[in-house]
Amino acid sequence: MKNFIIRTITGVLFVAAIITCFLRAEAMILLFALVTGLTIWEFTGLVNEREHVTINRMICTVAGVYFFFAMAGYNSGLTPASVFIPYLVSIIYLLIAELYLMHDDPVSNWAYTMMSQLYIALPFSLLNVLAFRSVGYDITYTYLIPLSVFVFLWMNDTGAYLCGSLLGKHKLFPRISPGKSWEGSIGGGILVMAIAILIWYLTELYDVNELSLNAFEWAGLGLTVVIFGTWGDLIESLFKRTLGIKDSGTILPGHGGMLDRFDSSLLAIPAAVVYLYTLTLI
Repeated sequence: MKNFIIRTITGVLFVAAIITCFLRAEAMILLFALVTGLTIWEFTGLVNEREHVTINRMICTVAGVYFFFAMAGYNSGLTPASVFIPYLVSIIYLLIAELYLMHDDPVSNWAYTMMSQLYIALPFSLLNVLAFRSVGYDITYTYLIPLSVFVFLWMNDTGAYLCGSLLGKHKLFPRISPGKSWEGSIGGGILVMAIAILIWYLTELYDVNELSLNAFEWAGLGLTVVIFGTWGDLIESLFKRTLGIKDSGTILPGHGGMLDRFDSSLLAIPAAVVYLYTLTLI
């Protein structure tokens, strides 16, 4: 009972923080820069416990946070493309450094170093692509799309849990996540597409559908988030199974670590960016 209460309080605070941060661009940038740093720090700490793996936690973390700020500055129109040069220099340094550090397994060090950037820093940084858009010569901030991605992920988890508990019989991926079922995944997907259509209706009603997505495009965005969010969850489960751990950390009482909370979004955010850019090409 005590653990349930702690888990509930943490969950409510977590959702409240995410929702309120999107109301202002500055709050979103600061919160997710912090999330990026904490997640990379957690990831690098976990992989450094593997035999013969030694990566630079500090530089990886600072580089990832800097990349997030650079993406925010570039997408908001505040900084030129040259803002990425220090980040590129840090990546080059991390590669070259292995020539002189004489570690036992430099290839693994390179792989985990790059993974911290590609798996964590890049997806979080792409939130800025969803949040800022060009309108003529102006760049405006919109909370609707990035917040919707997280709403879809939360609704998918809720729908999958309820449908899986009631109807789940066929395992989705028993080798990696025995608790997930096809019935739960399908139920979660249907709920998310219904929520997406509701969002379309409300944005049309109140004239805040800034990207002018129709009902089918909103439903497609919801389905994209569901599919790639599920894969993101499975990828983190495979990562934990490989390391032989149950939770990625303890920073969020009752919910584990940062990777445990944001695993789905690490694939859902890039997928949403690709989906929305694809719509502009059709």
